[in-house]
Amino acid sequence: MPDDNAREGGQPPEGPSLLERNRALEEWLRWQLGQVQKQFRDLEEQERAALRWKIQQKTPTSPALLHRGDCGLYEARIGFIDWEYAVVAAAMPDIEPCEACRPDIGLGQD
Repeated sequence: MPDDNAREGGQPPEGPSLLERNRALEEWLRWQLGQVQKQFRDLEEQERAALRWKIQQKTPTSPALLHRGDCGLYEARIGFIDWEYAVVAAAMPDIEPCEACRPDIGLGQD
């Protein structure tokens, strides 16, 4: 049975060897694994953010707003508060709940 990797006349095949192709495949699979692991980290962060709250500072034209941690209307990477502080903030008259994410529902304040 002839060797599929050999050309007529016993010359080596053109192109990358089987070893080189497998190394390239390994490199690509490592890259793919890194992409999946990054996706896991991003999804875990989203889950953690959904269990936290954040307060958007008062401005001259709008009151302070309480948001769920995953609310897209106020992007904050720091300054998250836990459930107890969020309950206190929701009860404060000068802090209003965001109408989009409705943090008061998650706090049992609905």
